[in-house]
Amino acid sequence: METRPPAAPPPTPPTPPEPSAPSPYGRPHDVPPHAVPPAALPARTPVRTDAPDTPVLDVVIPVHNEAHGLERSVLRLHAHLTAGFPYRFRITVADNASTDGTPEIAARLDDRIAEVVAVRLEEKGRGRALRTVWAGSPAPVLAYMDVDLSTDLNALLPVVAPLLSGHSDLAIGSRLARNARVVRGPRRELISRAYNLLLRGSLATRFSDAQCGFKAVRKDVAERLLPLVEDTGWFFDTELLVLAERAGLRVHEVPVDWVDDPDSRVDLVRTAVEDLRGVWRVGGALATGALPLARLRRPFGDDPRDRELADVPRGLARQLLGFCAVGVVSTLVHLGLYSLFRLGTGAQAANALALLLSALGNTAANRRFTFGVRGRARAVRHQAQGLVVFGVGLALTSGSLAALEPAGGAVSHGAELSVLVAANLAATVVRFLLLRGWVFPDGAAERDAAEGGAYAPEHTTPERTAPEGGAR
Repeated sequence: METRPPAAPPPTPPTPPEPSAPSPYGRPHDVPPHAVPPAALPARTPVRTDAPDTPVLDVVIPVHNEAHGLERSVLRLHAHLTAGFPYRFRITVADNASTDGTPEIAARLDDRIAEVVAVRLEEKGRGRALRTVWAGSPAPVLAYMDVDLSTDLNALLPVVAPLLSGHSDLAIGSRLARNARVVRGPRRELISRAYNLLLRGSLATRFSDAQCGFKAVRKDVAERLLPLVEDTGWFFDTELLVLAERAGLRVHEVPVDWVDDPDSRVDLVRTAVEDLRGVWRVGGALATGALPLARLRRPFGDDPRDRELADVPRGLARQLLGFCAVGVVSTLVHLGLYSLFRLGTGAQAANALALLLSALGNTAANRRFTFGVRGRARAVRHQAQGLVVFGVGLALTSGSLAALEPAGGAVSHGAELSVLVAANLAATVVRFLLLRGWVFPDGAAERDAAEGGAYAPEHTTPERTAPEGGAR
């Protein structure tokens, strides 16, 4: 990789972490081990804007064979920032393996304009270009935008402002948010909405637009996120957003005005296939708890939801909602398995087998979704305790079925199912109390221990220490 000297001094390299076992999720080949910070994020603070000779904002434009429009776009962006951005800024042209005149144009702009820096990479990949420039930038706020400048530049300051103030960790422009104004063809509109709907359904995302080339992130957040992002192409920023959201970081959205570039040369089919592979890979890593997301969380007290009120159990409403959802699915599975096993065996045996299988899934689902425990730590112990809870449910349901026998005569299958539903409702109450009070008495603490893995700090930070005699 060849780089031109930047206008600003290079950043201080991060402190190397303590030796530890490698992450099961792996690390991208072009990210050195020292790039992985050892501790969680500090509390948000406003960005310093008075540092001499250091840009506050670094806007990266990743390009590949964009000689025809590069100079016009850079000049337009520079004029906009000069007229409307109140702090020092830098524009970095990240050329990834262009074979036309792009490198020469970028070098000429670098020589001509003090705020423009040209970086040359010998390998293709938008994600690789962003990772390389962001990792070496001295600016506390990092942004990128597509070279065609399809997004109206008036949205740049609203995107950057919440990062400067310390309100948010990442910010994105959204073409699908309410009040966004977009001009594009029906094909691209359909593809964009279908992709974001896929993300919501498969990865449970809450942001509205993953693909808009108009994003920004705080430098301290990028230093922790980049080592976890594996993709080096178009899926890079989607993966960045998904991991940030799952770690509890705040993503700010700004509705944008956007006009489609008719000269866009993005291969939609190839990009879609790569995105689907990325969704599958990230979904698998999240499902197995292989990502050490605990070190991305802000410290205790930075989120107002951390403040407990007297006599109000923490997280009770959310846990009840999750437990009810898991319970409904488990009951349906139990009844379906019971009906299947009942074809070849007696009522008691069919109930025991169906309840055993549904209990294993119920414990795993409640562990992950209701009480927020991820990873493999204590998973076997939790399942063993879940089997004890299963025994309580088995006693209630089997006792209810046994109570039908003295009634005399043949008992209909519908009557058996009705009794099982009533018994399951009673067992559900007991199961929730046992799961909350015995199996997962401190879901948040176990979640952090499970997720932290090799990256978890070895000591408790002062921010997480509860004051004596009061709420945490």
